[in-house]
Order: sequence, then structure tokens, then C-alpha cells
Amino acid sequence: MESIQGWLEKIFYFSTEPTQLPGSAYSLVETKPPLPVKVGQCGAATKMASIYDMVEPMSYLCVSVVKARDLPTMDITGALDPYVEVKLGNFKSVTRHLEKNANPVWRQMFTFSAAHLQSNQLEVIVRHKDVLRADFVGRVVFDMSDIPSCIPPDSQLAPQWYHLSDAHGERFPHGNSLGEIMLAVWLGTQPEETFLEAWHSGTHSLSRERLMNTRSKVYYSPKLIYLKVFIITAQDLFGADKDRPLAAAIAKIQIGNQIRRTRPGQLQGSANPAWNEEFMFVVSEPFEDPLVVTVEEKVVAGRDEPISRVIIPVASPYVPRNGLVKSVPSKWFTLLRRMTVDEAAADVTTGIKHREHSKTFTSKIQLRMSLETAYHVLDESTCYISDLHPAAKLRKSAIGILKVEILGARDLAVGVENPYVVAKYGRKWVRTRTLLNTTAPQWNEQHTWDVFDVSTVITIAVFNDSHGVANDQRIGKVRIRVATLETDRMYTQYYPLMVLTPSGLKKMGQLHLAVRFTCKSWPKMLAMYGKPLLPELHHTNPIPAPQMDYLRFKAMEMVASRLGRAQHPLRREVVESMLDFDNRTYMFSLRRSKANFYRITLLFSGGVAVAKWLDGICKWKNPPTTILVHVVFLKLVCCPELILPVVFLCMIIIGAWNYFRRPRRAPNIDTVLSCVELAHPNELDEEFDGLQPPHIDAMLRWYNDVSYPDELDEEFDTFPTSKPDDIVRLRYERLRSLFGMVQTVVGDLAAQGERAQLLLRWHDPRLTPVFIALSLVMPVVLYLTPFRVVAMVMVLYFLRPPWFRGRTNLLLNLYSRLPSSDDVMP
Repeated sequence: MESIQGWLEKIFYFSTEPTQLPGSAYSLVETKPPLPVKVGQCGAATKMASIYDMVEPMSYLCVSVVKARDLPTMDITGALDPYVEVKLGNFKSVTRHLEKNANPVWRQMFTFSAAHLQSNQLEVIVRHKDVLRADFVGRVVFDMSDIPSCIPPDSQLAPQWYHLSDAHGERFPHGNSLGEIMLAVWLGTQPEETFLEAWHSGTHSLSRERLMNTRSKVYYSPKLIYLKVFIITAQDLFGADKDRPLAAAIAKIQIGNQIRRTRPGQLQGSANPAWNEEFMFVVSEPFEDPLVVTVEEKVVAGRDEPISRVIIPVASPYVPRNGLVKSVPSKWFTLLRRMTVDEAAADVTTGIKHREHSKTFTSKIQLRMSLETAYHVLDESTCYISDLHPAAKLRKSAIGILKVEILGARDLAVGVENPYVVAKYGRKWVRTRTLLNTTAPQWNEQHTWDVFDVSTVITIAVFNDSHGVANDQRIGKVRIRVATLETDRMYTQYYPLMVLTPSGLKKMGQLHLAVRFTCKSWPKMLAMYGKPLLPELHHTNPIPAPQMDYLRFKAMEMVASRLGRAQHPLRREVVESMLDFDNRTYMFSLRRSKANFYRITLLFSGGVAVAKWLDGICKWKNPPTTILVHVVFLKLVCCPELILPVVFLCMIIIGAWNYFRRPRRAPNIDTVLSCVELAHPNELDEEFDGLQPPHIDAMLRWYNDVSYPDELDEEFDTFPTSKPDDIVRLRYERLRSLFGMVQTVVGDLAAQGERAQLLLRWHDPRLTPVFIALSLVMPVVLYLTPFRVVAMVMVLYFLRPPWFRGRTNLLLNLYSRLPSSDDVMP
């Protein structure tokens, strides 16, 4: 055994004993910010105070510029192009300019942080936009000591008219009035209703378009559905050239940018080919792209010539919805020859029949299509999924509310000057405002999500805004599983922001968050633990893993495209990072293999400790303990009906003991367990080598189509190899893919064992008390019930007939929802 362990340590270059790093810089830091919910300021309250009960108060000078009237003309043509400049010391903001308007209406609001109140006067200046320079029209000056405070739940201060004066403070210079401007100036906080739409100081150097992109926004990802297309057969096909026989025919299925092709029909060269292949696509409501099925003739190698096609709208009654586990009937469609996609699409949308429709003899194709709404469309990593709802059913009432306060950040890396935060949970995406020229931003924005399942994860990431010049830089990411949060407890911590690069792990700063989960219905939440993690169809009719990776990539593309079409778009690199498309868990990684092996060894550490304890008992190292063990053993031998009650009582004792050692912080990345802090740079460089996102189609073909006729040839190859470089590279890539599968299986096995260990360690503060309560009842039931009856009931339960079995198992559903160390693995 020792030789095997030493051999494994040489392979993986690390010891199986845990390594403790003193004073790790990647641990969580507990904080106590002055939030209203903690200092008791929101107990009585109004609607506004309850909504922002987790917001740390921040003072702002708010200036609302509404409109002006009777402004003087400033141009020789008698025109006036007015705009307003709000100036406070060295900071200023300007409104849009309105052409040829003496009575302009702006309705814009500006805010200045209390940290920028560096002047005793606030100037509101009306200017005329000229080609060469901005002409002065008039101004209003406010003394900072006279500005009132307006704190929610107070209503917004009513604007009023102010007379404009010249630069010397005269109201009517040379006997001419300068007009009036309607303003409202007050000191407020960020819970103001108009705060999110305000134009914040410090952004005046940006253009209007870029300035709009720095605002805080809420997005909703589209509703995604799987489209299943089964290509069965075609009849009476005609070749592209009538002078030569029909070649092998294939079917190409396209919807949007998703293209799949069948293999050549079973009867190659026949006018009635049969394919019998099934494909799945991702579509979103409303359905924009039609389904295009094109029959192509393989004329020569590498050249496919289309001979006919059919275009079908992805909507009822053309494509039915299948919300149950049932078979949808197939349909025959007419194939049209020599028709472009645009012509066919116009034919479908306008309802005008094509001239070839009148022919009595046409080619046909048999398809079976359905919108599989019983599946949940995965657009994110299954380890950190934030939504489990199928596409068909309506949302039931939420079981809880998740509130997240994005307080701020500190110690951001060099070069990070324009940070913003994106949070994603379910279909709701939140983007905070961009704070410019700061490495210690303070956002203090609060957002709320409805929780329908606690076995979900919220993802919060920090990015550096490049203002469209380049891709926004990823600063770090934080994930929080709702099931690990205690109910109605406020978690206020600094989370380390880490980025794993080929050169090693980099700490990019710390993100300050306040998180609270509130339960709305305890019975619904406890009943949810007995349901399967994903919809039942994922368990009864699962989608193959390679196809699931392909569909997840297409779903990510669809979400990125839809969010990129918003008025203030969310950039594609942000969506890719939030949906974990850069996660390479499907590829082999020496670091991950080491981490999974370490997790497996930790699972057996408990058994090793028990073996050492038994060895001490056998050697009478502690005589009182040895005598007690003998007494308990003899008692159990004489009364075997006490064995199971004693086991449950031991579980109760272990659970009660672990209560005082329960985790008081949300899980965070474990740099020791995941082997990222001590990983060799060459290992990380190998981990980042492999398939890039644009080559996901190649990955799917690799799984489905690539065969290895040289497996036996490789087995009899010499050492070192005598084969060419291209064959060696092919074998290397094949080896990586196979070891990637083994790595995934080992990680899954480790997760299953960790779930059993973490059940009694209070990592789920709701499930562990329920299990301990059941353990209190089970000893009494087992003691009062004869052992033969218990054994008979258990065997009959496992041997029950199929019609008494559900599609999923209650115990397996409960076990699959337990947390594991996957939450701390990057």
C-alpha cells in the first residue's frame, strides 16, 4: 500500500497529506458595515426603507435640470442652441443641447458624490453651443450651506423657477432679461427613485453614447426552448443534373447560425434515401428564424450541391409543443427545387404559393419535429446552475427572496480603473454603474431576486470597462450557493477576486458584498428537496454529454446576441464569462486530476482514522476505552436489534458535535484543495491549451465522427514511437479526451462521497436539522419494530413492481441536492 501511495505521489508531484498555508491571502474577510438592517433603521418602515434596507447610506448632491424659458438670442441669425453646465469645483456635467429653442426642456438629473463636495458654491450655467466656442447665457449660483436635505421616504424635492444672472450676478444686464430656469437642488442618498437614471459626476469626458453605457441596468435573458428534429426519409428525389444518376444524398438542417448535417442515406444513390437521425437545436421566443431543411447531393468529395429544400416556421401549428414524455407524429413536407432561402421565406410569410406547388409530382421529405418544453435549456455550467425550471410550465410562487448588496471593492489590480459588477441569477441579469478612475469603488447598489430552488447559485463578477476600445477585462468572479446560506442572516464579507491564468493564480482585489436569504414558505422549501434537481425528462431521457456541450454553447450565443441588442448592450465577453463558457472541465487537466485524487484520498481519511483507532483498541493503548468497546460489542451481539438504533444515535452525536463547528461563512474557492496556488506553470499552460469557443462544432464532430483505426497499430508501436508527427498529435489529442472523461468520472465519484460527509457538517443549514430530526425518530421506530419486519419491508420496497415506482427516487433526489466540494473548485 505504501509503495502504491508513493508511486501516485511521484506521478502527481504532491503529497497526499493536506498542506496548510499560513495566512492565506485568498480567505474571506468578515466585515460589519453600517447597514440599516443591522443598526435597526428599517424596522418601522416605509416601502422605500424596506426596499433599501441593506444599502449603506451614501450622500449625494442631486441637481434636477427641468427646463428654461424666455432665453435671449445669442446668434446673428436670432437662433439659440442652449445647454446647461452643472459645475461643482473641478467636477462638471452637461445636458444635451437643443437646436434653435428659446424654451428648452431637458429633464435631466445629475449627482455629485459627497466626496466631491470640494466647493462652497454650486453653479448652474446656461450656454449657447456655437461652432467655435460656447457662449455664456446666464447662471444660477447656490450656496452649499443653503441646500436642503431630502432623505427617503421623503418625496423628491419640487423644482422651481430661478432667474438667470450674468457673470457679475446682475439679473437684468443692460435692461435685458436673461430668462429663467427650472431647477431642484437637494442633498439625497442612493435610494432616490431617480438615482439610477442620474448622470454622475466624473463621466463628463465620455461621449453621450459611452456615457449611457455606464448606467446601472437590469436585463432578462430570452426564454430558450429545445427544438428536436428527426430526419426520417425522403422520396422521389431528383438530381441536380438530369444527365447523370443521383449521387448520395444528405440532409442539412439549419436554423439561424445552427447547422447540422446527416450522414449519407442508407441507400446511397437512391431516390428514396433513409436517414433516421435526430438533432436538437436551441430556439428562443419569439421565434425569428425559420427551420430550413435542404437536401444536398454529394457530387464529389468536399462538394455538396443543394437540389431541394423546405422552410418551416418554428411556430404552431407547424411545430407542435411537447411538454410530456410522448412521441410526436411525423409529417410529410413538399421539397421545392432551385429556390433560394429568401424566396422560400417570403413564400412562407406571405402565403403565396410557388409555381412548383402546382405540380402533381414533387419530392417529399418526412420529418418529426417538436418543441421539447419539458427540458430546461442549460446555458450555464451544470455545477453552478442558477435556474432549474422547464420551459413549458408556468412559474409557481417563490419560496424565498435573495437580496444582494454590492457594496464596493478594494485593492484592485494595477490597470483596473473603471470597474463595474455584473450579477446573474436565473433569467435576471444586473449591471451596476461604472465608476471611473478609482481602484476602491463604492457602488452600494441593492438588487433582489425571487428564489424558486435553493440548490442554485448566484454568480457575481467584476469587470473593467474599456468603453468599447477593447474587450472588458475580467477581474474576478464570486459564486454563492443559496442552500449554504442561513435563513434571515446577513452575510457581509470581502470575497477575494481571483483569475486563473496560464502563468498562475492572480489576486485581482476584493469584492465587498452583503447577502441575505429570506424564506417565504418553509413547507414548499422542504418539499422541494424531494424533487429532482433538473426536470424529470433530464433523468428519464437524458441528452448525451457531447450534444449537451454543443447545445449549451449555442444557448450562450443566443443569450449573448439577445443581451447585445439591448439599448445599453451587455458585451459578449461578459456573457461568456458569466455563463462559464471558458470553463474547460471537459478537457484533461493535470491540476484538476491532482485535485480530484486529493478529494478521493480525503474521503478515505475517515476510514483510516477509524482503522488507527481500532488498532489502538486492539493494542490496549487506552484500557478504559477498550473495556467500553468490549461491553458495547457484547451488548450488540446479544441484542442485534440495537445495531441500527446505535448507528443513528452515533449520527445524532456527530451532527450535534459539528453544530458548534458549522461553517459561518459562505463557501469560497479553496486554493489548496483545488491545487491552484501550488500548481506548476506548465500544468496551467496545458490546462488552457485545447479547443477554443469557435471550434465547438469541431468538438462535437470529434466525439461523434472521429474513429481510430490505428488503436491496434498504436498498441504494437515501438518506444519511442516511430510514427509521423501528425499521427502522434492525433494520439495525444485522443489521450487528452479520454483522460478528460476519466477526470470527470473521478470528480463525480468524489462529489458523491463528499455529499455524505457534508450532510452532518451543517453545510446546508436546513437539510442537516431535518436529517438529525429523522435520526431521532428512527432509533425509536427501529427499537420497537422487530428486525425481521424491518428487513422484510426494506427488501419489499426495493423489489416493488414498476407500476409502484416513480420516475425519480426520493432518496436520490435528496442526496443529489447535498452540497459538495465542487463549489470551491475553480
